[in-house]
Amino acid sequence: MNILSLIGRTSELFSNDIKNHEKELFHIVSNSKFLVIGGAGSIGSATTKEIFKRNPRKLHVVDISENNMVELVRDIRSSFGYIDGDFQTFALDIGSVEYDAFWKADGDYDYVLNLSALKHVRSEKDAYTLMRMIDVNVFNTDKTLQQSIDKGVKKYFCVSTDKAANPVNMMGASKRIMEMFLMRKSKEITISTARFANVAFSDGSLLHGFNKRIEKKQPIVAPNDIKRYFVIPKESGELCLMSCIFGENRDIFFPKLSENLHLITFAEIAVKYLAEIGYEPYLCKDEDEARTLIETLPQEGKWPCLFTSSDTTGEKDFEEFFTDKETLDMDRFENLGVIKNELNIEEEKLNLFEAKINELKAACEWNKEEIVDLFFTMIPDFGHKETGKYLDSKM
Repeated sequence: MNILSLIGRTSELFSNDIKNHEKELFHIVSNSKFLVIGGAGSIGSATTKEIFKRNPRKLHVVDISENNMVELVRDIRSSFGYIDGDFQTFALDIGSVEYDAFWKADGDYDYVLNLSALKHVRSEKDAYTLMRMIDVNVFNTDKTLQQSIDKGVKKYFCVSTDKAANPVNMMGASKRIMEMFLMRKSKEITISTARFANVAFSDGSLLHGFNKRIEKKQPIVAPNDIKRYFVIPKESGELCLMSCIFGENRDIFFPKLSENLHLITFAEIAVKYLAEIGYEPYLCKDEDEARTLIETLPQEGKWPCLFTSSDTTGEKDFEEFFTDKETLDMDRFENLGVIKNELNIEEEKLNLFEAKINELKAACEWNKEEIVDLFFTMIPDFGHKETGKYLDSKM
């Protein structure tokens, strides 16, 4: 299946930038040692493959998902074979004592790339998953960053999100707060990051769900009023690697908006997707009709679809990679923009955030309202609106 054509494109975004810098990229990667945290997820595995194919001296990959790690190794062996350097994978939770022991025993890396994250807007529906999102996106990042400083790592890269620019949901806000914590540590280590468009067909995404719905013979559901920018998995890996290798301290890389990167609705992609596999969409009026018609329509070359407007908490009306308060370098690369950040540490806010979260955890009792209020304290113009509806309440 041609993912590029499904998202309305004919060419890859960063091919010229990669080509223009390939010699330097290969030289640096082939002489360096890498640790990729969260390296078996969609963006992590794409980034791991970009590093692997440039023959690094050392490439260690950590991920909490044992199954995804097995698939990553099979994928790499089947596509690229082997490297001269040390390639190993470890099924570890970076918040665990086992990870700390792993780090203590080695920790000899030039570059640490952190691609672990709770990325779903639906993760903010309850107070407990929301707290885990804070742990993963903020505190585990801060922990692994300090460990990198302690071991003399040259560069730390961490993935952010486009949703950190003027955030409207807790996931985007958690990444914005993470960027604030990164700023504090940037006095002690060189840090760069990247804000993303949606990665097409990444694990757990709506587009990845299309594959599952077809596989399980179930209706396809998609919003028809939300437009998003998309990159393919390979491009996500290239964006991370370019930021990791070429980003200066506090730089945030993002895809430039161009004729190649345009907005498209999920419903439009669903129509293209079905056409690619030989089906016409049949628009249903509700979930019951869609579930009923799945028994008969596919034999007629049609697939039941439910395209609706979005009314769930945390959906942003539009996408943006930067705010009007951020300084941009749009000249260094052809299709990569760079946000240039001066050192600006909000120490009081960071200390308050740590203290309040630790207090809630120590009591082993908290509610969502307390955390939302804390997020508003950290980000005064936080655009969060609670609609009372969440994605888990839909098909």
